[in-house]
Amino acid sequence: MAVLTKARPKAALPVPPTKIRHRDGWWAAFFLAPQVIGLFAFLLFPLGFAFVLAFMKWDGLGEKSWVGFDNFTAILGEPDFHTALWNTLKLAVLTIPVGLGLALLIAVALNTIKGKGFYRVLYFLPVITSSVAVALMWQVILASGDYGVLNNTVRDWFGITLPDWLDDKNWVLLAIAVVTIWSSLGLNVVIFLAGLQTIPPQLVEAARIDGAGPVRIFRSVTLPLVSPTIFFTMIVSVISSLQAFDQIYVLVDPEHNDGARTIVFQVYELGFLKFEFGLSSAAALILLVLTLLVTLVQFGAQKRFVHYDS
Repeated sequence: MAVLTKARPKAALPVPPTKIRHRDGWWAAFFLAPQVIGLFAFLLFPLGFAFVLAFMKWDGLGEKSWVGFDNFTAILGEPDFHTALWNTLKLAVLTIPVGLGLALLIAVALNTIKGKGFYRVLYFLPVITSSVAVALMWQVILASGDYGVLNNTVRDWFGITLPDWLDDKNWVLLAIAVVTIWSSLGLNVVIFLAGLQTIPPQLVEAARIDGAGPVRIFRSVTLPLVSPTIFFTMIVSVISSLQAFDQIYVLVDPEHNDGARTIVFQVYELGFLKFEFGLSSAAALILLVLTLLVTLVQFGAQKRFVHYDS
């Protein structure tokens, strides 16, 4: 008696590994192409073009002529550039220590209360608000004359005449620092809150059992463990302060108020108002070198105050 057996289907042949690698490579190239094209078109090519243009004289339309290091010599000898450099450094000194210290204290306070998510959103709102809208709002608050909210309120209530915050070159940098601290406070608070939540509660509880008070816990436990977060915010804040432009340009007119002139505005003025693109590129490269030097100094100094988990 014949026994009927069911025929087994033939197993599909495995795809050769070489074809898989080639197929995955094409898909990877397809998805990476927009980012790579954008990187070259909007970052690497402009950076390289600015580097070459820094050694040339060009008005944007005519012939380019090679001038070597004359642009750097000229820009370093300009009094306006000295003013811009000094104002940029002063703005960094005014905003970074106060802004980071205030953000850390607020984050520590928020970390111990309920409903921290609501306050996190509340503090973060200025960060997601348009920088132009923030500058226009503060322009109304700090303006002089009949429509200045702060000056008129203090004058009517206390009879004290405040300075012209946005017109007086001796006070305008302080006003810009206040606006900068206010607008960036929420971002630093959220970052510090994230860093504080990584601290093991057992360490804080052990310090409290040993008799340490809130100040001692903050100094001996919180600060060392949150030092990597402090270092990160310092790097970001320094780079941001050295590149400050948009809020300052809307808040004040740096072209007619030297107290608000910064390096980025100097780059903008030379390139797009005076059409001296060689000098503008040289100023931009000087700013790039300054940013790199300050960042390298911070990385070199981190060994003294940054504590990483081993």
